Amino acid sequence: MYFVTSKRAGYALFAMTPSERAAIGVTDDQKRVRVLERVGGDWRVFEDWAVEEHSHTELMARLAVLEEPATVAELVRLASGG
Repeated sequence: MYFVTSKRAGYALFAMTPSERAAIGVTDDQKRVRVLERVGGDWRVFEDWAVEEHSHTELMARLAVLEEPATVAELVRLASGG
């Protein structure tokens, strides 16, 4: 799977999945990594970790060799190594 990087207020990095159903973001203070889910026209935090738990690079590297999962829950499971 590939990611499309975009600008989003509050995030130093914001990268969306091809379908734009989910995104991985790093907060501006670079202390939190979040998986967000698109709900209508808004983004909702689905999962949130301290950068010491998971890095955006780790999550995206795990997903890079996979097809985009059907659900955000499955994306989180695969990205976090679960």
